Amino acid sequence: MAANITEDNIKDLKHRLEDAAIKCSERCLYQSAKWAAEMLDSIAPVDQYDTDPESPMDITEPPLPPNPYLRMQDPQEALLEAQESYKYLLAKSYFDTREYDRCASVFLPLTIPPIALSTSSPNLKPKLSLTPQKEKAKRASTGGKKGNSVTRNPYPKLSQKSLFLALYAKYLAGEKRKNEETEMVLGPADGGATVNRELPDLARGLEGWFNERQEKGVETHNQGWLEYLYGVILIKGRNEEEARKWLIRSVHLNPFHWGAWQELNDLLASTEDLKQVVDHLPQNIMTLIFHVHCSQELYQATEDTYQALSELETIFPTSAFLKTQRALLYYHSKDFEEASHIFTDILITSPHRLDSLDHYSNILYVMGARPQLAFVAQVATATDKFRPETCCVVGNYYSLKSEHEKAVMYFRRALTLDRNFLSAWTLMGHEYIEMKNTHAAIESYRRAVDVNRKDYRAWYGLGQAYEVLDMSFYALFYYQRAAALRPYDPKMWQAVGSCYAKMGRMEQSIKALKRALVAGSYYAEDPSHAGSRKILDPETLHQIASLYERLGDEEEAAAYMELTLQQETGGQPNLDEDSEASDSDNDDDQSTAGGSRRRTRKQQQEDEEDTWHGTGPTATTSKARLWLARWSLRHGDLDRADQLAGELCQDGVEVEEAKALMRDVRARREAGE
Repeated sequence: MAANITEDNIKDLKHRLEDAAIKCSERCLYQSAKWAAEMLDSIAPVDQYDTDPESPMDITEPPLPPNPYLRMQDPQEALLEAQESYKYLLAKSYFDTREYDRCASVFLPLTIPPIALSTSSPNLKPKLSLTPQKEKAKRASTGGKKGNSVTRNPYPKLSQKSLFLALYAKYLAGEKRKNEETEMVLGPADGGATVNRELPDLARGLEGWFNERQEKGVETHNQGWLEYLYGVILIKGRNEEEARKWLIRSVHLNPFHWGAWQELNDLLASTEDLKQVVDHLPQNIMTLIFHVHCSQELYQATEDTYQALSELETIFPTSAFLKTQRALLYYHSKDFEEASHIFTDILITSPHRLDSLDHYSNILYVMGARPQLAFVAQVATATDKFRPETCCVVGNYYSLKSEHEKAVMYFRRALTLDRNFLSAWTLMGHEYIEMKNTHAAIESYRRAVDVNRKDYRAWYGLGQAYEVLDMSFYALFYYQRAAALRPYDPKMWQAVGSCYAKMGRMEQSIKALKRALVAGSYYAEDPSHAGSRKILDPETLHQIASLYERLGDEEEAAAYMELTLQQETGGQPNLDEDSEASDSDNDDDQSTAGGSRRRTRKQQQEDEEDTWHGTGPTATTSKARLWLARWSLRHGDLDRADQLAGELCQDGVEVEEAKALMRDVRARREAGE
């Protein structure tokens, strides 16, 4: 993409981002305004592409001409905005002081806030229809006509800017009242029964407004802001299919409003959903940014994703947002060191930036980097104690110190500040698991997947919680959801295989464990041989062998036990990969390999640099060695049994059983003689 960058492209991009930052700020969409301003500030100067860096000329960027997008406006809208300018300033001042009902009342007829007198009586709870689509279906079934009060525009003649501000204020007023009625996190009223009572009126009103615009033939003059708000309201009403259409319409009309892209991203639960949506999106740089962000959210750390991200970084070389996307891609690929380095650089460059700092604390937690996590917690607390990200960082710090009650307190504080803060729900579930409070953990994880269905950690946590309760069928369902999101994570398939085994479904368990084996395998260079060796997880191999034994297939069990044993010295050469199971049945060859194994363990101590080694003797490989020794004894291969028993004595694991085996071998030899 860098090769196609021209001075005109960069100027146009700057104008579009400046326009987005100003208009988002005018409509009090402050997070989107911040995003646009940060991206605008991170654009590389045009001279970077055109000027020789070693040139003695001073590199100064020429001043930009006036922004044409700030002047491009529908004359009718411009006239209305001019007439409402004073009222708009008053409404915005009310909004900025969080007086949302007063803000809405500047432009809309005065209404009494819909507050129930008592939440204990079910008769006083209004029946809410949150989606106009259900209203349509109801009218169709009862023979209702389209021209009734439900679809009529109830709003006075206002500019789209003023109408958006008023309706957005009403929406936030409803959200504020909902949070007040819900009270404490995971309390008796925090079960999802409390809803935003403003949503039905907002949905009906916007539907009527859009219908009127369509009838007048002026819908092409829509600006995309009200489409975005309608999409948000439909999401809250669980009408996601319709919400997706309106959000796509919004990003076509107003492509540089990042908030609309974020809401659209939240509706995509899988890569298939992303593929379906991409064809309907505008073809511009925002779609590329959106695709990278969605791929990161869906754990798609592919070459295409990295390539697209690198192209964007040539245009926005100092963008903290893009650096964060790269760090999260490394995080999802379990490259914690690289992810940590990127977050450290961001923290050095912008020490007061708290966005995504909760992810950085997760990385440091996994790495066990307690001093670094303590430092990040101090920096975040000094910047803003009452940000959800800060509370999550401090909670992670206490969790790493095994002070789980304090960790829960901080995660609760984060959720009090923002009920939709995903990290806090998931992390609080982890803490409840540590505290053996399974039911609270289940509720926390459920709330996490309500906020974001793409959070595999919450699905996996639900599986763990139900497994603790010995409810394997439920645990299996949630593990499968986690595995669908992370198909290349061996931990997910191991959990699925474990559940199948507990349910007595051995064949499915073996299939799942084999998938875990493939997902967890990797190739490592072998300095003592040409080429590479495939490293497999000995624990998974041993589990598969044990399942074959339970099925009565001792030949397959022995083959996988041999593979388990081979991981001590680094698995098999890549050339022999296809013959892993068949080679393991040849006892004579394995006897020679066993002698080589003993020599290798001694050589490891003498010269680790020149000698290839795998896992070395572990409890799992020693169990496999003991099983193979007993199996060899049963099949009359006394030499192999004696050799394996001798190795067990050398490993210092299962020594008593090994000595007993050696006595049995000696007795059989004496009896044979």
